[in-house]
Amino acid sequence: MAYVDGFLVPVPTGKLKVYQAMSRKVGKIWREYGALDYRECAGDDLDIKGVASFRKAAGARKGETVVFAYIVYKSRKHRDQVNRKVMSDPRLQHKPGEKHEHPFDLSRMCYGGFKVFVQV
Repeated sequence: MAYVDGFLVPVPTGKLKVYQAMSRKVGKIWREYGALDYRECAGDDLDIKGVASFRKAAGARKGETVVFAYIVYKSRKHRDQVNRKVMSDPRLQHKPGEKHEHPFDLSRMCYGGFKVFVQV
């Protein structure tokens, strides 16, 4: 069965386009190294009564939206191999003295690996 890395990220609405551009860049790299699928989804219909809130789960504040993202792999072993390659890719390394700022607060990102146990 497949393996999925899942992310939940609160992103300032004013930085969503910057986040989207960053995601396109890194998504291509993940796919190049073998990820089966790479998706980043911006919150649209998040205020649904009677269910837990993605906004609350992500800790989204006023002026932020929630991004739900996932990367699909063949297996956990495959995920580990792909991620090692991605993390060492020079296109993702920052040069000394180079200013780099993420369009979101990394410490507020939720992340985890998931075993697929139902696939229809």
